Amino acid sequence: MAQVIEFKLPDLGEGLTEAEIVRWLVEVGDVVAIDQPVVEVETAKAMVEVPCPYGGVVTARFGDEGSELPVGAPLLTVAVGSVDSSAATSGDSSGDSSGTAVAGSGTGPGAASGTGAGSGADAGAESSGSGNVLVGYGTGAPPVRRRRVRPQGLAAPAARAEEPAAPVVPAATAADAAPSASAAASDRASGPVAVVSPLVRKLARQHDLDLRLLVGSGPDGLILRADVESAIRSTTEAGASAAAPVAPVASAEPSARPAGERVPLRGVRGAVADKLSRSRREIPDATCWVDADATELMAARAAMNSAGPKVSVLALLARICTAALARYPELNSTVDQEAREIVRLPGVHLGFAAQTDRGLVVPVVRDAHTRNAESIGEEIGRLTEAARAGTLKPAELTGGTFTLNNYGVFGVDGSTPIINHPEAAMLGVGRIVPKPWVHEGELAVRRVVQLSLTFDHRVCDGGTAGGFLRYVADCVEQPAVLLRTL
Repeated sequence: MAQVIEFKLPDLGEGLTEAEIVRWLVEVGDVVAIDQPVVEVETAKAMVEVPCPYGGVVTARFGDEGSELPVGAPLLTVAVGSVDSSAATSGDSSGDSSGTAVAGSGTGPGAASGTGAGSGADAGAESSGSGNVLVGYGTGAPPVRRRRVRPQGLAAPAARAEEPAAPVVPAATAADAAPSASAAASDRASGPVAVVSPLVRKLARQHDLDLRLLVGSGPDGLILRADVESAIRSTTEAGASAAAPVAPVASAEPSARPAGERVPLRGVRGAVADKLSRSRREIPDATCWVDADATELMAARAAMNSAGPKVSVLALLARICTAALARYPELNSTVDQEAREIVRLPGVHLGFAAQTDRGLVVPVVRDAHTRNAESIGEEIGRLTEAARAGTLKPAELTGGTFTLNNYGVFGVDGSTPIINHPEAAMLGVGRIVPKPWVHEGELAVRRVVQLSLTFDHRVCDGGTAGGFLRYVADCVEQPAVLLRTL
């Protein structure tokens, strides 16, 4: 006897609450192995493949590609165990957001509640699932080649498509329905709501529409956006016919909003917006800057690269930062606002800004204080490639203690960086270009760079920030200064 188990979008870690479906890796009717990736999702931090902790036949999927799902929303249902004539069909899954899926008719002795990925307490569920739902944790079972099966009892999608769509019951007319319809509506009002999309829920909330009074026209009675819009139209028309011929207030809302292209603040762009806004609200930042002669640094880099593996300018600047933070640990800290304490951190996890097609991300070089310039450069290269490919893990984008921002690659000289909350400082580096410079008492053309330090004024005063920036500039102008710390 097969049991249908619902697998929900797991907690992807690092405080993420939602994810966007990028690509489904399985279809309804496919056989999946334990811990086989079933969907590719994009979070505010990275693009990851989500493995299913159960093995069996996929009986239903929830959410279209491009839609956003909150953590805990159903992803798919899997029929585990033996599949026979009484096995669950894709049309029997309720598909609601309560996390309940019923096998077969739900009335026989073989029916199972299937209350979600975390409820497989019976032996059949435990034997067919790894119990692991977090990305990156699995049993290591090799994925099997995907194959489509139609065991007896599993309805084909084409057959389901021929079924007539369920009627939509507008909220405004539910009270006028027949007694039997009212009783059915009452049953639905006390039960789960067959809706998955957060956009549908939001649209219903905006128009004070009770989703429990609707019958969806989607698969398994799923409430679609078209159902909600139809109910809204019915409600508006009913209200207009009963009231005086006054234009509804709601109809004026679209015209009151400014015209123009609208880009949703979600994914990476939304995460950046939230983090920078929080930084501006909570951190009293200040910025100081200085011009430095980078001629000697560029010469030292050329000498290093001629004698061994190439080292980037960013890697050298990162090594300079770790040396400066060892002298000024106040800037490698964070503020515990509730305890009203400054927490000086024991290690340097150095973030660096990387521009990608998905937007600006900040990968983190772990334990940068223990690495030399060559090791830091190799890790920066690896993380940059992963960032551009969209394969960075959430753990590689969080936990930084200090950030280095090389905006000089965009051809600009200076900037006032916004601190990467909850860190205490960020060093910005402009372009390195030939400029007139007084060198050894005479005017000469030198390679000059502008360095900007934005710091949290709660953790230190200008003297400490200025000392840090001056030390960085001294190392840029005279790389031999670094020999004291090697």
